[in-house]
Amino acid sequence: MLDFLSGLQRTVMCGELRAENDGQEAVLMGWVNRRRDHGNLIFLDVRDRSGITQVVFDKEVSAEAHAKAEAARSEYVVAVKGKVRLRGAGLENPNMDTGAIEVVAHELLLLNDAKTPPFSPAEDAISNEEVRLKYRYLDLRRTEMQRNFALRSKVAMAIRNYLVEHGFLEIETPFMTRSTPEGARDYLVPSRVHTGSFYALPQSPQIFKQILMISGFDKYFQIARCFRDEDLRADRQPEFTQIDLEMSFPTQELVFRVVEGFLTAAFKAAGIALTTPFIQMTYDDAIKSYGIDKPDMRLPAMISLSDELTPALRESLKIESALPVLGFIIPSVGELSGTARKSLMSEIRTTFGDCGLDALDVPRLKTNTTFAPLAEAIEKKLAAGADDLVVVITPKLGTPAKWNHDPQWIYKRVGALRLQLAQKFADKHGRFNKTGTEADFKFLWVTDFPMYEWNEETKTWDAAHHPFTSPHEDDIKSGRLVNDKGAVRALAYDIVLNGTELGSGSIRIHRQDVQQEIFRSLGMSDAEARERFGFFLDALEYGTPPHGGIALGLDRIVMILAGATSLREVIAFPKTAKAIDLMVDAPTPVSEQQMRELHLKIAARS
Repeated sequence: MLDFLSGLQRTVMCGELRAENDGQEAVLMGWVNRRRDHGNLIFLDVRDRSGITQVVFDKEVSAEAHAKAEAARSEYVVAVKGKVRLRGAGLENPNMDTGAIEVVAHELLLLNDAKTPPFSPAEDAISNEEVRLKYRYLDLRRTEMQRNFALRSKVAMAIRNYLVEHGFLEIETPFMTRSTPEGARDYLVPSRVHTGSFYALPQSPQIFKQILMISGFDKYFQIARCFRDEDLRADRQPEFTQIDLEMSFPTQELVFRVVEGFLTAAFKAAGIALTTPFIQMTYDDAIKSYGIDKPDMRLPAMISLSDELTPALRESLKIESALPVLGFIIPSVGELSGTARKSLMSEIRTTFGDCGLDALDVPRLKTNTTFAPLAEAIEKKLAAGADDLVVVITPKLGTPAKWNHDPQWIYKRVGALRLQLAQKFADKHGRFNKTGTEADFKFLWVTDFPMYEWNEETKTWDAAHHPFTSPHEDDIKSGRLVNDKGAVRALAYDIVLNGTELGSGSIRIHRQDVQQEIFRSLGMSDAEARERFGFFLDALEYGTPPHGGIALGLDRIVMILAGATSLREVIAFPKTAKAIDLMVDAPTPVSEQQMRELHLKIAARS
């Protein structure tokens, strides 16, 4: 028979008791994590979010409590009254924070029973993720998950406190707004009152936070929920949380200092000290050195070896003379056998397929008297150690004719290979290991992104970021907005950590004439711009200050700090890769009456 609390109050959390509590009375409440029956002695490990305490039920101390303990099973909800005592020499459990003590119970209340769960929250790892998500309330009882969300709470509070202390106001923006697609699809909400009209859930608070600057609030922030109806990956969810901020009269450097400040506070909350300022690198330099606009700074950069390959050597090796030769190292891979090296070379060539690139086998070059000096020069230029893997990628003859539309293609292709090989040899050199020290976190600001990107399908220039990003002043004055869109730089910046983009921001357009010119450059007529953004264009006419800001993914930050590999480990109730909530079974059809009220019908697909 189950018990009621009857006014009993908890005096201590399960993870708080220590040796200094010896002899004290304690009231614990929580779940039975494990049960061990030794006849006259029954042990229950009682768990709450703070940790676990071992409770001893001795038949000689309390026969009634012992009898109730016989009925208890895993995940029963219990309350325990008893006395704390030291376990004694040799009986401590060094793997538990409370391992030096135990509670000798003289009263047990069985507050609720539990069905046999599909998995035990006491397990360290559960391989079937769909089962975990379906029974998320059980999964969230696991120690690892409770630790992740305690961390998330501390990180969010540290960020909030820092921004408030530095003069930012926390202001909420609407969840229901108008649809203004920013590259991903909106989630639409039909209006029952306004037949045929829809609200949209915000992809970001972008326009509203700019309007707050027009409204004179000067410094805004919000830990904001955002929604995007797009394909999912391990680092994407249809609803997510971002740290959103905006400032009036900022320089780019001022935005950087604010972000570095709250990230330092956030990482300190996780026990990690950061050093600021972070490194800065232009987009062009990032592409040329790493082949990607979110480089992982824990790996050495790519280095041009064009000077080492003279025209004569290029001709001998059948290497195109008009394109760069790039090399890089993967540290601490160790010596590869001839068979392993041959297999790797084949794998690299397969990766590049018909892209017009090839790989130089540097160890084999060293055995050829003609090319041995070249191999030595390459290893010296790359500062390669004895255990490092040296990779050199060369363009084949005739390649430029195929690729002359994108001068950065070779950097991007080689950069992708660099990351692929880093992943392949991760277990050997620790590329993806996290030990939680400052050296494990390499931050980078990437600046001066292209303002536009060419859309090959539509043969038009699209905004590389959102259309409210300001171009560089020099590019406005020079006329490049009209005459040379591919050369226009945006006052846009990303904050990157270990190859993961944490957030993007920019200095915004604060003049209506410039904003209209940007809309026109994107092929948007004045009428279309007025239809989509008329309220914002109107607001720009009423004394808009220069302003700028950024948004960082809180989920991603916590994922990295927790050492997790998926956002689903740090979002309490996430969706699957198919955007399904398995626990509540959503999305789901609605009743015919609801559809009629919304004046909606489901049309058959053609």
